[in-house]
Amino acid sequence: MKLTPLWKKASTAILLALTLGGTGAVVGGCAYGGVASTPDGTIVITRNDNILFGLLRKVYVCKAAGSALTCSEAAAP
Repeated sequence: MKLTPLWKKASTAILLALTLGGTGAVVGGCAYGGVASTPDGTIVITRNDNILFGLLRKVYVCKAAGSALTCSEAAAP
């Protein structure tokens, strides 16, 4: 039986870890969001994706009327 050299095992493990880690970063990224409400009934929803250093930042301003939610996109701060 032939043994696999240690450098092949190590390089395979590193390549696998980088591939899985890179896939997780691309799929999940570093995304977060927040929701806040104001006393007048306005709801502010923010979403930020750090994949492109925050270039995908979105802010939505919504008004709740009963069970309906009317939203419009606002300029990101």
